Amino acid sequence: MEILEVPVQPPPRIGNGATSSASEIDNSPCQCGDDSQSASTVESKMQLPEDILYHIHTLMPMQDAARAACASRCFLRSWRFYPRLNLNVNTLRIDKRAPSNDKLTMDFISRVDPIMLNHAGTGVKMFKLTTHPCFSLHPSYVDRWLQIAFAPGIKEFELEMTRVSKMDYDFPCSLLSRVASSIQSFLLGGCSFHPGIQIGQMSTLTSLRLRSVKITEEELCGFLSKSCALQRLLLSDCHNIVVLKIPHLLELNYLEVLHFRKLEVIDSSAPKLSTFIYAGPPIQISLGEALLQVKKMQMFCDGSPDALHYGSKKLPSIAPNIQKLYLSTRNETVNTPKVLGKFLQLKCLEILLLTPDLSPGYDFCSLVSFIDASPALETFILRIERPAKRHDSILEALSGDSMHPMRASEYRHDNLKNMMITGFSSAKSMIDLANHILEKASSLEYLTLDTTRGYDRRNDKIDPCQCLQMSKEALLEAEKALLAIRIYVEGRVPSSVSLKVIEPCSNCHTETRS
Repeated sequence: MEILEVPVQPPPRIGNGATSSASEIDNSPCQCGDDSQSASTVESKMQLPEDILYHIHTLMPMQDAARAACASRCFLRSWRFYPRLNLNVNTLRIDKRAPSNDKLTMDFISRVDPIMLNHAGTGVKMFKLTTHPCFSLHPSYVDRWLQIAFAPGIKEFELEMTRVSKMDYDFPCSLLSRVASSIQSFLLGGCSFHPGIQIGQMSTLTSLRLRSVKITEEELCGFLSKSCALQRLLLSDCHNIVVLKIPHLLELNYLEVLHFRKLEVIDSSAPKLSTFIYAGPPIQISLGEALLQVKKMQMFCDGSPDALHYGSKKLPSIAPNIQKLYLSTRNETVNTPKVLGKFLQLKCLEILLLTPDLSPGYDFCSLVSFIDASPALETFILRIERPAKRHDSILEALSGDSMHPMRASEYRHDNLKNMMITGFSSAKSMIDLANHILEKASSLEYLTLDTTRGYDRRNDKIDPCQCLQMSKEALLEAEKALLAIRIYVEGRVPSSVSLKVIEPCSNCHTETRS
């Protein structure tokens, strides 16, 4: 059946920044007026039953659905029950170059108000509201919109308030009682959240995300205790929490805790936790019954030095059965010590060193301690995020000089099949690390030495020429690294190993600072 004859026109702008009221809306999501002749023409071309047209309308993207409502009385009626509302300055096509933030905020209100006040309040399955960058939005508007959005049947809710707003928004927790039997995904950002005893069991909630939310330890633990079906918990920048307690949630399998300023302890009692992601300084971590269940772990200790030292000492006891481990650290001032324990099931290890100003005495070969502790390891990736000139270049070492004598390893790495180093340099210890793997890994199939910041991290679907920029100093070091590879590595590569050497291209030369 052909429905493409329905004319669709973009909605005209609402007002001149004035706040819309119910009397000004005239029952139209785009306030285009009542063009009876146009609407009659459209209606005459529609031969489908109204319930089919309603269903077609619900499948349209929100912008197209709004336009269709301006062109058809039938679609205008179904607009009142449109199920997926995603409201932000981009979807509402608001010009962010307004002369002032007050003007931008008024434009935002004049777009959202007609949509919400014309909605019946029923049939909403997904509601997303992002107020950034409207710094001066008064909380009363948000309260009004949420009163309409929170109706039984809603499954997904997201509210992202501007984090630098002039006014603190306190989320009305009483609304949750309306949707306790339907809500599945709940996100709050940039506001206060103080759930109390008035909130009942959140029996259908499976995903909870809190970003820059003011909440106490007791309030969070109490809310989690009422969310027995929770599977994913993502928390970031909740700076009032010192001790994070995760109750005995039987379905929780994913936990993410990022950038808590005061956090000292994470104590989880969730028995089925399989993925744990943490960003922040080294703290006390206890995963309780999930000790042996966690299979994937990511640790971002970007603001703390010597995170690898912490990882080698603590991680084997925190999660000994992990299969995939990612470690990110800003700087290492001491060599990585021997790992205390074993990662018997670890198959993929990725380490990211963020800054180039590693201690001049840092020995990249000390990272072998992680490989030694991982007998099942198949993939090892080392990334140097900001390659820079090395003062310990093997090309500048004096004859017979051994700046970093390779410490003997009693272990072989017989399961290691793939090794990649990005930001590869001419540092003697990095050359030694590559040669050590070539010698000890009998099953090695692929060795990638990338002198750029990581060709594999380009998004070729967006821009195949989008390389991560390199400074002039880093480009000069890349040239030295390529020479060092030719002299000290290539001759040691067995015929069974595929060696790939990546050098900077013209697109890597766009960063001019040194």
